Amino acid sequence: MKQFEIVNTPIETEQYRDFVVNPYQGAVVVFSGHVREWTKGVKTEYLEYEAYTPMAEKKLAQIGDEINAQWPGTEVAIVHRIGPLQISDIAVLISVSSPHRKDAYQANEYAIERIKAIVPIWKKEIWEDGSEWQGDQRGNHTEAKKGGQS
Repeated sequence: MKQFEIVNTPIETEQYRDFVVNPYQGAVVVFSGHVREWTKGVKTEYLEYEAYTPMAEKKLAQIGDEINAQWPGTEVAIVHRIGPLQISDIAVLISVSSPHRKDAYQANEYAIERIKAIVPIWKKEIWEDGSEWQGDQRGNHTEAKKGGQS
């Protein structure tokens, strides 16, 4: 297990929580984003995630650095799963600890927004009657995986 990683196996929540726990921390906030069945009235069958893994892991670490700069004393671990995910599977997990709870909450929310904005991960929603790539990332996911996105 790494502090910031992309995996293709189910995410084990406790190991990432344990990664950020130490005697100086008074709060741990763990966010897990799950595959939901219904989005805007459309039933999802499953999701498929792809990532440009080397860059994605660098960007996750960058988010950790940004959090440490904005909320000194925090510890962060972030993992995102790729491949096919079924309803209720964990897609992303963010674990943040800090001396005080407010910082842990704020840093955790900051992390998920930054993941959506800068990490080269793409989500394909598969429905009964079709599919579509979703997300805020710019550019074609196939090009980026080949090194076309920085």
